Amino acid sequence: MLNFVKQNSQAIKMHIRPRRNRKNAVIRNMVEETNLGVEHLIYPLFLQDGKGIKQEIKSLPNNFRWSLDQLLPEIDSCIRSGLKQFVLFPAIAEKLKDKVASHSYADDNFYLHVIRELKERFPEIVLMSDVAMDPYSSDGHDGLVKNGEIVNDETLIILGKMALAQAQAGIDILGPSDMMDGRVGYLRDVLDENDFTNVSIMSYTAKYASAFYGPFRDALDSAPKSGDKKTYQMNPANKREALLEAQLDFEEGADMLMVKPALCYLDVIHLLKENFNIPITAYNVSGECAMVYAASQNGWLNYEATMSEMLLSMRRAGADGILTYFAKDFAEMVKR
Repeated sequence: MLNFVKQNSQAIKMHIRPRRNRKNAVIRNMVEETNLGVEHLIYPLFLQDGKGIKQEIKSLPNNFRWSLDQLLPEIDSCIRSGLKQFVLFPAIAEKLKDKVASHSYADDNFYLHVIRELKERFPEIVLMSDVAMDPYSSDGHDGLVKNGEIVNDETLIILGKMALAQAQAGIDILGPSDMMDGRVGYLRDVLDENDFTNVSIMSYTAKYASAFYGPFRDALDSAPKSGDKKTYQMNPANKREALLEAQLDFEEGADMLMVKPALCYLDVIHLLKENFNIPITAYNVSGECAMVYAASQNGWLNYEATMSEMLLSMRRAGADGILTYFAKDFAEMVKR
């Protein structure tokens, strides 16, 4: 019997055996192709005016609406875990919304106050903003609505005022998420003409009209009051169109190109990575994260293992940075 096994093993001749590079942890780590660290993650935070507010978002567990006084210790906790990059989204009271999103650049806008306060308290952090009308619009759309149509060019003027106010408040990176044509070039001109040449633009380049945004819209009460966003957000069926959007944003002066959502669009992340020599980012959106929270709470998935694998897949596809609601949990896991 022993002779039979030996004869058969000798008959199987393979010069190339990939398993030799997996035989122990030291070798596996040495040949690992993709690394994932806290430095690659950007943490989305939802802001609300007031005091003493830490309100959990029902459809996005472990994520909250924060008032500034509650946010300050949270930022400090993130920094101690090694997390220093944040994107801020405002939940605006309905009474402050109008058709032209005028509160977005008003002097008394609490969002601008929070930016100033965070940059003063924590100068080492990087803050990214959201540039779109929907949090401030009584119509709930990313652009100006006229006669039922989201008009492009007039929206850019409003976005320019919003972006300039954010730059004046001290934002490091603008995040135009509106998907209007020409907005990157328009915002770059506004910034440069007002001596904000060092403010970066991370463009939401390939932002798809996705079913995965539900919890985010719950967090901000920003769902459209009528219609949908399909005339400006991309069709999930299209990939080559992302190259056109990326080429335009690149030529207009974007510093980074984003794909949103991430998990169902790994091919698009890879496509942009292969074709553009500037950083590519991905937004691991609320619905993607909510699925993991729900499954792990039911005991169907291991939360930390699933979270890590999901984020790693985005890095492997080509994302240099990832906006994700998992950011703090991942940072604390790594620290442990």
